[in-house]
Amino acid sequence: MSRQKNSINNLKWGILGNIITSVVAIIIPRLFIVNYGSEVNGLLSSIRQIYVYLALLEAGVGDASVVALYGPIGRNDHKTVNKILAATHYYYKKIGIAYAACVLALGGIYPLLLDTTISYGTCFWVIVLQGSGSVISYFVQGKYNMLLRVDNKSYITTNLATVTSVMTDLIRIVLLLNGKSIIEVQATYLVFNLAKMLYVSWYMKKNYSWIDLSVTPDFKSISQKSAVMVHQISSLVFSHTDVLILTFVCGLKTVSIYSMYATIYGMVDNVINIISNSVQAALGQIFHTDRKKFLKLQEAFETYYLAIVFALLTIAFIFALPFMKLYTRGADINYVDYRLPILFTMYQLLSYGRASSNNILSFAGAFKETQWRAVLEATINLVVSFICVFKFGIYGVLFGTVVALIYRANDIILFANRRVLKRSAWATYRRWITDFFVLIVIIICFEKLQLRIETYTKLLVAGIWVSIVVVSIFIVVASVIEKQARETAIYYIRQMILKKL
Repeated sequence: MSRQKNSINNLKWGILGNIITSVVAIIIPRLFIVNYGSEVNGLLSSIRQIYVYLALLEAGVGDASVVALYGPIGRNDHKTVNKILAATHYYYKKIGIAYAACVLALGGIYPLLLDTTISYGTCFWVIVLQGSGSVISYFVQGKYNMLLRVDNKSYITTNLATVTSVMTDLIRIVLLLNGKSIIEVQATYLVFNLAKMLYVSWYMKKNYSWIDLSVTPDFKSISQKSAVMVHQISSLVFSHTDVLILTFVCGLKTVSIYSMYATIYGMVDNVINIISNSVQAALGQIFHTDRKKFLKLQEAFETYYLAIVFALLTIAFIFALPFMKLYTRGADINYVDYRLPILFTMYQLLSYGRASSNNILSFAGAFKETQWRAVLEATINLVVSFICVFKFGIYGVLFGTVVALIYRANDIILFANRRVLKRSAWATYRRWITDFFVLIVIIICFEKLQLRIETYTKLLVAGIWVSIVVVSIFIVVASVIEKQARETAIYYIRQMILKKL
């Protein structure tokens, strides 16, 4: 199957999976709030963030393996691929043991640190069940997920995740509506992670029969794992530190408010990640085999990627408060706050707007050269967040994230263009300026329009037509201004149409 077809499958199935899981999963937090209260919802959000940090035990092995695999997969070099996978498998087995020990320790200690009315036993089992899936992944399918990602077949794991996620959420909804305990609800994670393990093992044996993990591991190929880990720490700090700080400074109810807005923007995150990941493997392979072709594709990808990012976040900003008013109606605390959509939108723009440049650093394996910059980003985030949270509360942690991202987004854009691609960064900044101007104009227009949304039906109808209008505006503006990107996009669209004919 061609890179182009695989990329389309990644995008198509990724978006479909995101729509399905979002529709089903959006029901869960409200059910938790209504049935168990905001404190339980805040506890679950807090635990999820802790597990994100516990993922640091991976020590950069996964991403280092991905970078090492781009070249061999692009050249169809199975011998080298097996050596890299053998090294990944070796590390993942050790990580799985350490992770399992940490899950049990976390279950025993974390409940003692919380100021909550939730019982110790409930906290323990919720924590252990939540972490069971990652333990299984490290021991069995983790290395295979890396291979599928580089081989441009992310749609395999995406489809599997969609099916298991929907099944998990449907069963959780049934259990919640029937008044079952939170422990029984969380146990669904373990059941379906076991199912995922069995399917991935079967798929790999059927479609990658040439895989041989008994070969001599090539540990040198993933020697940059320590440098990768530094970048992962930085990424986790600006993405997940907020919840942990709020947990201990402001309490679980504030965490629940933060997590609800994070859920709304998380839906946008998923779509953006799907768009980026759908072509990342293809771009990574081309970067190592045909640099001239890569530069043309990168221009087109960045142009339309940024347009989509700004468009989706514009839509999220417009509908964040109307949705929150409907969704949290009858909750035990007030979730509506006009300042939070502004801060979350700024945070996400800076975070995802830099992704196309960040991909270039990953393709080039420029982890060691940039690790001190990642450390500086994390430091800025932590310092500003800790200073501001005591005075500004929930806004303070977002201030810290935004300040750190202003520095790091510019740093990544400049490094990727000047140091890696040996060119000016102006084209990227021009796209940023253009899209930001369009965003401001659209938001002002909709503020004057004042959409009236009193029901979910009106929300859905408005969401459809507003999304079509906003996305179209951004795409048209980008196409008019970026001539080279437009021509490249048209060429590949024509190629796809001709192949189908």
